[in-house]
Amino acid sequence: MAFSLKGKTAIITGGGSGIGKAISTTFAKQGAQVCILDFNKENGTSTVLEIINKNGAAHFYQCDVSNQKQINTIVTEIVKNNTIDILINNAGIAHVGNIENTNLEDLDRLYNVNIKGVYNGMKAVIPHFKKQQSGVIINMASIASSVGISDRFAYSMTKGSVLTMTYSVAKDYIANGIRCNSISPARVHTPFVDGFIKQNYPDNQAEMFENLSKTQPIGRMGKPEEIANLALYLCSDEASFITGTDFPIDGGFIKLNG
Repeated sequence: MAFSLKGKTAIITGGGSGIGKAISTTFAKQGAQVCILDFNKENGTSTVLEIINKNGAAHFYQCDVSNQKQINTIVTEIVKNNTIDILINNAGIAHVGNIENTNLEDLDRLYNVNIKGVYNGMKAVIPHFKKQQSGVIINMASIASSVGISDRFAYSMTKGSVLTMTYSVAKDYIANGIRCNSISPARVHTPFVDGFIKQNYPDNQAEMFENLSKTQPIGRMGKPEEIANLALYLCSDEASFITGTDFPIDGGFIKLNG
């Protein structure tokens, strides 16, 4: 079976909803044992049950990725019975605002989850990957890592850091058999997007959804499953020659929006 993950164990942060859920279910379908780390217990347990009901293997660990002690404890628990083969640093939060209306609390909150959370995940698994002389890391960046997006100052800052952390880790550990890449989605249709539109545009939700869709040159938002399929390829043995690379999946946003 192409892109098989049979016999592999994958940690997926933020794996209970949206893109993370799509990655969790896709990886489980391809044979991986999925360890979902999510702050939201309801989302995490629901996704685990969905996977188990389809004869997959999954476990849920409630976790705040900004808390290094929590991540270290969970990783230690997982490696008691399994190797860890894959880390997907997907957990993240968004913020709308330019530098003038981004306060220190906003900045700290995004730093703690989007940067520190990625750092914590990699810091915890890399020693195990080094012992195995193998391992794959995917960090979820964003098109905001590479191009200017209006009113996304703090978010862009954090996702730019994710991109450069990816390059650094890929360079530092290539001799240890560790591959590290990033994925940079444009706007993807997730429950977060629906909630954002409902909260901010309650009287014209359909119109705003259409407007946001049209900001992608391809004419629609991405689907979580499309991001998951790219992650699957990058974590499979078929992608064993790929490391230190960012993969935009953006409906043409970066190259065709000029």
